Amino acid sequence: MLKKFRFLILPFILFISACGWFKSPPEIGKVLSEHFKNKIYKDFDTVAYDSVFVKTMDSLSVKFVNPKTIKAFYSNHSAEPKLVTRFYINGELDSLVNYLDQSKVHGFNPRIFKGDEIKALLEELTANKFKKVEETYPVIAKLELLSANAYLNYNNYLKYGVINPRTIFSRYYIKVRRPDSAGMLNLLNSKNLLDTLRSVQPKSIQYKALQSAYLNTDAADEKRILLLNMERFRWKLPETGDNYVQVNIPDFRLTWLNKLDTVISMKVCVGGKRENGYEDKLKAFAKSGNLDDKPKNHETPLLFSKINSIQANPIWNIPVSIAQSEIYWMARKDPYYLSNSNIKVYYKDKLIGEPDTINWNKYSRDKLPFKFKQGSGGGNALGKFKFIFDNSSSIYLHDTNNKNGFNLTNRAISHGCVRIEKPLEFAELLVNDSYTYDKLRAEVDLPPIDSTHVKWYKKRMAQKADTTKAFQLKPAWFGPKKSVPLIITYITAWSQNDKIEYRPDVYGMDEKLWTAMKKFR
Repeated sequence: MLKKFRFLILPFILFISACGWFKSPPEIGKVLSEHFKNKIYKDFDTVAYDSVFVKTMDSLSVKFVNPKTIKAFYSNHSAEPKLVTRFYINGELDSLVNYLDQSKVHGFNPRIFKGDEIKALLEELTANKFKKVEETYPVIAKLELLSANAYLNYNNYLKYGVINPRTIFSRYYIKVRRPDSAGMLNLLNSKNLLDTLRSVQPKSIQYKALQSAYLNTDAADEKRILLLNMERFRWKLPETGDNYVQVNIPDFRLTWLNKLDTVISMKVCVGGKRENGYEDKLKAFAKSGNLDDKPKNHETPLLFSKINSIQANPIWNIPVSIAQSEIYWMARKDPYYLSNSNIKVYYKDKLIGEPDTINWNKYSRDKLPFKFKQGSGGGNALGKFKFIFDNSSSIYLHDTNNKNGFNLTNRAISHGCVRIEKPLEFAELLVNDSYTYDKLRAEVDLPPIDSTHVKWYKKRMAQKADTTKAFQLKPAWFGPKKSVPLIITYITAWSQNDKIEYRPDVYGMDEKLWTAMKKFR
């Protein structure tokens, strides 16, 4: 019987030892007793404190952003008030309060961190007017938990942003890093609170420029735009490296950057804005299934990838949505539209020799059994070049045979892909090799830059002109010297030449982000 009892009591002894119940007093009691020269802390009872701590956790954690992480941390540390123990005496909890109070320089409302409550609890503890040690338990427990929550939130908001863009934007495909439990547990285990608070302050040139402008204006609309873009610069985007291409949708511009230098910059045309009332119309379409009810959404998605190939004289695989909404109607209106536009029609992957003979009245556009491809050549909608990168939206950069779009102020006019103003110059930079570049030029009937390639070029032109061999123009593939990172992003305010540039909110993404950030302002 005694032997069995010994096996039962051993785990209990180990458990209460882990909880610090046999410490007399525990570390917090020793620290506060020595600091205040107050003997009541020598009677600090961990069992009684644990009970208060659990109740305090239950009442506060329902409003915590990361309650599971905080609970896990204190469960692993036997409910010990780690932050109060380490950072009350040295004044770092006071520094935390100061940082929380000054969070308005980042556009936050300091009240979201409950800094005033933390400050009041610090003052109550510092007043040292407790008659019994048990009177300190709720103060210490609440101070510990509010500080932990505020400390995590402040760090996370500055390091990662307050909003995960992928949760509010349907076409935001850039993978942004978000806070994880391991990182937050490391924060709570920090040995120096002040160093962590200093290190988390955003350091990018763009962020600081926007922040300075935010603090120097009283105009509400301007502050709003600056704040939204400060948030965008807090998001942890993938590393582009020093050499990368950026397409900024509101600016309608592509910029190739190498460190801080601009390699090339050009106008672009991007996808058109979705229809007004898009969400409501989409619900109506879901009910009716009628294509006439389907709202248009050609917005270019936000994404990160690498440009890995160039196609000269591309073929355009016409998307089903465009076939249904445009090609079908044009073919019905003009029986020669397809052949005149160099559009080939396929039925069950077999080419239809005479598409002009198709009786379109036999087919409804929502059940078209055909696929459409526009062949290479001058009339191709993709122009002479297509720049390809991996993505799940069938999006690419390309030339265009309609150059007039680049003269528009609002260039959100495409079906979703990005038309670029200077495709030949862009291709030259990508291939970064004179021989490859001259081969690429020959494919689009341009003479070589290097005179030693003239003989080869003339031979190639003769082949193209030889109609007896029925020469057929086909796509030609070229690889860039090195894959170049590409980010398609959305920024409506940024610093350029010591001035803040502003652009219209072409897709209404500012409005959506502003609504999501409401509780933090």
